[in-house]
Amino acid sequence: MRDLAALPKAHLHLHFTGSMRVATLAEMATSRGLRLPSALLEANPVRPPADERGWFRFQRLYDAARACVRSEADMRRIVAEAAADDAAEGSGRLEIQVDPTSYAPFVGGITPALEIVLDEAAAAWGRTGVEVGVVVASSRVRHPLEARTLARLAARYAGDGPGRVVGFGLSNDERRGDTADWAPAFAIARRAGLAAVPHGGELLGAEHIDAVLAHLVPDRIGHGVRSAEDPRVLARVVERGVALEVCPASNVSLGVYAEDRHVPLRALAAAGATLALGADDPLLFGSRLVAQYESARHVHGFDDAALADLARGSVRASRATGATRVRLLTGIDAWLAAPDPS
Repeated sequence: MRDLAALPKAHLHLHFTGSMRVATLAEMATSRGLRLPSALLEANPVRPPADERGWFRFQRLYDAARACVRSEADMRRIVAEAAADDAAEGSGRLEIQVDPTSYAPFVGGITPALEIVLDEAAAAWGRTGVEVGVVVASSRVRHPLEARTLARLAARYAGDGPGRVVGFGLSNDERRGDTADWAPAFAIARRAGLAAVPHGGELLGAEHIDAVLAHLVPDRIGHGVRSAEDPRVLARVVERGVALEVCPASNVSLGVYAEDRHVPLRALAAAGATLALGADDPLLFGSRLVAQYESARHVHGFDDAALADLARGSVRASRATGATRVRLLTGIDAWLAAPDPS
């Protein structure tokens, strides 16, 4: 079978702290005398029993990991290593998501926090060849007015070149708050030309995706897998050209689906949805980007032509520059045209 690490692709759903290598987290904790939950050093720290939702365990572990990130050097290292790891897995475009309020106390405010990430993203782009864009994300557990502040900050740095913000997101527990309350923040982001990329339809069902479509007018939806539960909602997603950032490891680790084979990847693809596989939080879920493609191949039965289509979807749904888009799409065609080693 063709090497999935050699398949050119874009990575559109990766969280800043959650992108960390386990060894990096352990080193940061040791250097500050912080004691980590032992689960964070395991291969798959979050996965709950099949009949149990894993969100609260996930959030506790994520918060513990985030508490170890306390300096500019830490932040730069996370971006640099995320780009290097993506390069090793064939990703030519990475859109990494960060909430700068989480790191602001250690670097002098939300503006310096964002500028550090943007500066290192530009540097990593030059070192690795991975085109790195940044998505600024607000959190559902904070007041919607804070989201407007972050949207205005993101708008100041909007652009397509090195060290620029390409999108605005909304993350954390999607069961919190009223989706409509975040509409003004997304309106600010859209006016600045940023992609609207909120989370939705993972912990909640298809009705939540309907609310996201109505109020936040997304270009992509983080997860969105549960649109498969309602053909009418899925049809609206497809008709509006909204891409779904599908993260199978997250879905199973959080107990949304009991097993990998239950993730409705084939149903979404069959309906014509644009899909972009993502690793979400490899630190917590124990698998990186190529593992999501391996799941599509070995669990869901996608052949190489279908895997190439997934990769094309990720590139087309990205905010990659024109040159990178052409390079990646050409590379995907070449990957598929090469002889099958098997």
